[in-house]
Amino acid sequence: MGVWFQKPTVEQLNRFSKNTLMEHLNIEYTEIGEDYIRATMPVDARTHQPMGILHGGASVALAESLGSVAATLCVDVREKYCVGVEINANHLRQVHSGKVTGTARPVHLGNRIQVWEIQITDDSHRLVCVSRITLMVMDR
Repeated sequence: MGVWFQKPTVEQLNRFSKNTLMEHLNIEYTEIGEDYIRATMPVDARTHQPMGILHGGASVALAESLGSVAATLCVDVREKYCVGVEINANHLRQVHSGKVTGTARPVHLGNRIQVWEIQITDDSHRLVCVSRITLMVMDR
């Protein structure tokens, strides 16, 4: 059984990202499974730091985008909304080019707090970053 209260299509999620940071970084949602959501992000001039490798902040932007959207899909948005209260990231491997793929899975889905883990991998499926985001579920 899935974790989603609502399950939009990948196309709907990508339309929702128009005119946002996600569009600027070319983050594209690619898959919604029963208990995960996945997106890709290019590693290029938009996401590099001055040394020509993936900027840690870009990885965190991908992680937060995935975690926030995933959390929102788990609540009735007519009654609730989710806000991030903490995020951390461990950067494990450099990436110079290609793309990275982030996959968010729930750690805890409570009535007031959600915790999601996001694993980011490179084109060779090697772990690049592990992030965890905590979100508070708020009443509208």
